[in-house]
Amino acid sequence: MAKPFFRLQKFLRRTQFLLFFLTAAYLMTGSLLLLQRARVGLPQGPRAPGPLQTLPVAAVALGVGLLDSRALRDSRVSPELLLGVDMLRSPLTRPRPGPRWLRSRNSELRQLRRRRWFHHFMSDSQGPPALGLEAPRPAIHSRGTYIGCFSDDGHERTLKGAVFYDLRKMTVSHCQDACAERSYVYAGLEAGVECYCGNRLPAMSVGLEECNHECKGEKGSVCGGVDRLSVYRVDELQLGSRKRRTATYRGCFRLPENITHTFPSSLIQANVTVETCSGFCSHKEFPLAIIRGWECYCAYPTPQFNLHDAMDSSLCGQDPEAQRLAEYCEVYQTPVQDTRCTDRRFLPNKSKVFVALSSFPGAGNTWARHLIEHATGFYTGSYYFDGILYNKGFKGEKDHWRSRRTICVKTHESGRREIEMFDSAILLIRNPYRSLVAEFNRKCAGHLGYAADRNWKSKEWPEFVNSYASWWSSHVLDWLKYGKRLLVVHYEELRRSLVPTLREMVAFLNVSVSEERLLCVENNKEGSFRRRGRRSHDPEPFTPEMKDLINGYIRTVDQALRDHNWTGLPREYVPR
Repeated sequence: MAKPFFRLQKFLRRTQFLLFFLTAAYLMTGSLLLLQRARVGLPQGPRAPGPLQTLPVAAVALGVGLLDSRALRDSRVSPELLLGVDMLRSPLTRPRPGPRWLRSRNSELRQLRRRRWFHHFMSDSQGPPALGLEAPRPAIHSRGTYIGCFSDDGHERTLKGAVFYDLRKMTVSHCQDACAERSYVYAGLEAGVECYCGNRLPAMSVGLEECNHECKGEKGSVCGGVDRLSVYRVDELQLGSRKRRTATYRGCFRLPENITHTFPSSLIQANVTVETCSGFCSHKEFPLAIIRGWECYCAYPTPQFNLHDAMDSSLCGQDPEAQRLAEYCEVYQTPVQDTRCTDRRFLPNKSKVFVALSSFPGAGNTWARHLIEHATGFYTGSYYFDGILYNKGFKGEKDHWRSRRTICVKTHESGRREIEMFDSAILLIRNPYRSLVAEFNRKCAGHLGYAADRNWKSKEWPEFVNSYASWWSSHVLDWLKYGKRLLVVHYEELRRSLVPTLREMVAFLNVSVSEERLLCVENNKEGSFRRRGRRSHDPEPFTPEMKDLINGYIRTVDQALRDHNWTGLPREYVPR
């Protein structure tokens, strides 16, 4: 009896030692990995870090329980530790699409929520850190001419034609090229990550030392400061810009009754050309160039000249002398932006009504946010965080979704608890066939790309349709059931009749907006996230089985809308 007992005791001692050794090795390996990532996170030289190198130690430590979430609120924690997470959202660093990413909708939404605490590190009062001992200098290799450092209080910007941000890769050349291709004369960089364009210099210049922030993507180069613009002249770059935009023909229109009042600026010149007139109006920052014979006029869309009633083009196709005596004119869109609706800010006081902008993914939520922001002049928020959207000017992305500093909050959530958090909601509905294709493209190729042909032909596409088609239906049904106060908006109607539909949305948000501002939004309606170029998939990627499934959900949602006293779905939702 003693012998078996002794063998058992010996075996247990060996097992205990083996477990101890494996535990110690595991802990040592984890510590070495954390130390290596912390070391990689420090600046090593001018070489740009790769996406994996920028993985922040703070995020890793938080995920494994080594860092208390309360420490994230500590002002001593550097925001740079967290910016690397943005790369994980980029389609360039996303794992190759396959069945693994076809997760349940709830787990995917949890993945989107992981950056909700981002606002702790990127408040409006904080700009990018200024350099210490050695201040940045104007870019040595800049192709534009450095003008100086100017004050920019943000209330009435001088350079407000084209605006974009880049938290990671902003360079002087990037900003200069963006302004030059839009025919602007000046490019201004602010706070290390912001780019502004315009044709007039800001009124107040300040000392060069006040522009002391380094460009995020160009070590040692100056990119303005807090409320300070580093301004470059870029008009000499316009002719060499490969992407330079040209005038776009809008149509033939009847002249307004009072030309002098409607068209603020004019040029009369023999043999005036479209290029001459467009260049003249672009320099004066007008979005419309109007030609009648030898006369060139510059204007904004207004209620008296709204470009809604185009005439037959043959009425404008006469010789210049005859056209000058006629009452018709040719209208061209210049490369510059209509700047009457580009100013945006956070709400001055916290909103008393918590409003959602709810939609199924791929239903045009980002485009609707673009329209709402430009119409109301206030930023929209998001239940998630998307660095790509922030870089394109959606500044509310970095704000906490419950801050109530934004006019409304984007969400794809459904379910009673998530819906009842909001006091009211704009429910945006799009044809499920179009929504599914748009979301599949975004998953495979990002906001602006198209899924490759191999994605459509693989089993990913049918699995995606089977998983997401029911979500399209349940999302609408849940909001109709649990939403406290709703405005149902159909994406197709918004595209077809933008100004009336947008006017209704703005009134629902309790904001007063002038007709001129709505026309400005219509003039800038496309935004930064419209897919362009050739589609890589078959025009009809849906099989008969898929159509039967989706059509059933369409009939269910249509009946639910009617039961709640809303207009049913447009007939175009069901393919013929």
